[in-house]
Amino acid sequence: MYTYQKYKYESPKAAQASGGTASVSTFDDQWWVGNIRLRDLSGSLLGAHIAHGALIVFWAGAITLLEVARFVPDIPLYEQGMILLPHLASLGWGVGPDGTVVDTYPYFVIGVLHLVSSAVVGAGGLYHTFGGPGDLKEGPARAPKFHYDWSDGNKLTFIFGHHLIFLGVGAFLFVLKATVFGGIFDATLGEVRTVSPTLNPFPLLGYIAGIADGGWTIQGMTSVSNLEDLVGGHILIGAIEILGGLWHIFSAPFGWVKSRVIFSGEAILSYSLVGLAWMGILSAFFVLNSDVAYPPQFYGAERSGGASVQIVLGFILLG
Repeated sequence: MYTYQKYKYESPKAAQASGGTASVSTFDDQWWVGNIRLRDLSGSLLGAHIAHGALIVFWAGAITLLEVARFVPDIPLYEQGMILLPHLASLGWGVGPDGTVVDTYPYFVIGVLHLVSSAVVGAGGLYHTFGGPGDLKEGPARAPKFHYDWSDGNKLTFIFGHHLIFLGVGAFLFVLKATVFGGIFDATLGEVRTVSPTLNPFPLLGYIAGIADGGWTIQGMTSVSNLEDLVGGHILIGAIEILGGLWHIFSAPFGWVKSRVIFSGEAILSYSLVGLAWMGILSAFFVLNSDVAYPPQFYGAERSGGASVQIVLGFILLG
């Protein structure tokens, strides 16, 4: 099993105490190494993880406000080079008949909320980086429960389960927006409406095999042609993620998993990057083919440029 032992950092003081000599330049000393130097410090790595999330939220809020400031009502969003306002418009915010953006105030509010929440999340990152314990096992209350060792498959699957639950909750938040809180934009009708989702799992699972509208299509899941199935798919995947999260929290990896899956820092990072790559590549086909998920009123009828960016990023992550 591959480990990081050959890259393990040894400070000059520790080297002298052990009777050795400190290396002039170690792997962990390089400026480009980044957060990998925190791999054995669960608390510090959590701080970096949270701070990274804060930067993402800050970016979303700042770019949203920038796009609101330069928005021109008489020009379609896709002709103005907008990248975030089309997503908000697709969710039904500030949209009138035929997909016309009639009110940018909701976008302004959403942008400000992202900036404020990024400060809160960032404060959490700073706390775990500078104020909290370097190792969660030394922390108070339930913090030690989330301390991990890269070779401990039981603890890694426990933490993985919590991530799945958060993803499932996110899917259900989208469902609530579509079904209860105002609805989402229907590209076919050209208006915002609430959705009565498809609850039968069989046609939803059929999309995975390319079965849609009674026949087979090479477009697979991207062939979804109505909001009912789109929202129903989020219910299905949200339920699977939450149930899967609970399974991982209360269970341990099977023997065949432990014998075949490499439990190390680099391996876990590789698995995560492959997952992101797959999402990028899959989303590219949705961008290219699905007017239901990416209404042409906001994204334009020709979306190959955006799809190409997704595919390129996906393959970069895969590499």
